[in-house]
Amino acid sequence: MHTTNTLRRAAIAVLTAATLGLAPTALADTGHQGSSWRAAWAASPQAPTAPFTPNWSQQGFENQTVRQVVRVTTGGTRTRIELTNRYGSTPLRITGATVARTAEGGAVRPGSVRQLRFDGRASVTIPAGGTLLSDAANLPVEAFDSLTVTLYLAEKTGPATFHHFSSATSYRADGDRRGDLTGTAFRETSASWYFLSGVEVTGGRDSARRNGVVTFGDSITDGVGSTVDANGRYPDELAERLAEAGRPRAVVNHGIAGNQVVNDTTWAGEKALTRFRQDVLAEPGVRTVIVLEGINDIGGSTATFPAPPTPDVSAARLIAGHRTLIREAHAKGLKIVGATLTPIKGSFYDSPANEAKREAVNDWIRTSGAYDAVVDFDRAVADPADPDRILPAYDSGDGIHPNDAGYEAMAGAVDLNEL
Repeated sequence: MHTTNTLRRAAIAVLTAATLGLAPTALADTGHQGSSWRAAWAASPQAPTAPFTPNWSQQGFENQTVRQVVRVTTGGTRTRIELTNRYGSTPLRITGATVARTAEGGAVRPGSVRQLRFDGRASVTIPAGGTLLSDAANLPVEAFDSLTVTLYLAEKTGPATFHHFSSATSYRADGDRRGDLTGTAFRETSASWYFLSGVEVTGGRDSARRNGVVTFGDSITDGVGSTVDANGRYPDELAERLAEAGRPRAVVNHGIAGNQVVNDTTWAGEKALTRFRQDVLAEPGVRTVIVLEGINDIGGSTATFPAPPTPDVSAARLIAGHRTLIREAHAKGLKIVGATLTPIKGSFYDSPANEAKREAVNDWIRTSGAYDAVVDFDRAVADPADPDRILPAYDSGDGIHPNDAGYEAMAGAVDLNEL
């Protein structure tokens, strides 16, 4: 979209030029002491699964290089990445990794490639269930820069912890292609992220601010229905809107498509009540969290695809789950914003019983005062002529997931003063 391209061009124009080629000697400072790190990009980890389309999570990798593109929403003078083996059953060996500024497709910008180190070493082993941060890379970035993280996995990884719906293209090549500038060798693609769960920055004009926003939820936070590689998810649109208003803040996305508040699933991650602590409360530099979740608890008990129905969840139990998230956020000193559940009429979740639950939960979100603030995504995307249905101009085609215009409307419904 025009706004995204304008901001990206402006950001690139002020970047600091880097030395050509790999720069491993620039990474001796681990950055773990005395720095104020802030989350700049995130993706919630999931166990290996392939409920819809094939991906690389179940077979994992061996003697392959994976190149992944992400867009940060805040800038800094140094950068580090977070890698996770949260759902691995064996130790994960990262033979080597780089970070660079993205060019086109699987290519990276000459002069921007930085070899990542881990406590000073080029290789690292992440234990099963573990997560770690790289050392600081001297790669200055601005808000809305795209970064390419490249992992060389020489040894067999086994099934891979990943993030299913990335709405972005990842690339794979045989052998060690960490230092490649072009994307020629990266002939295979995937619409998921693998082992990569975060990018953090430090330094720069926002270094003292603890004002990041975490968006937490299911597929509608994850961006299902948005255009691939266009950064059109509602959290992306919200970050751009904040920047345009002269109030720039990091906005990181912790949505998982299909996720539920009170039920674990085999294909859509651990329940929100479990993952909230790792995915939200552990993020650095965050002040506010927006919660949009519950429609899969309601609809999951009647849906038969892509997995058997989950246990029925009453509106009262779902509300109790939301109250738990609120308590945990407040205990951490975070402001928490509740978002109403968007329309389902005409979708695979549509039924009188499900609609009654949705309306009951939305009424509680709007009127209870339990949340510190409310954003009414339901009304933002509803058809005024039929408020239980998403406006056709905002519908991606399945009656439940917004398209790019719908996600932009959602971002536009957020009161920036309430963040």
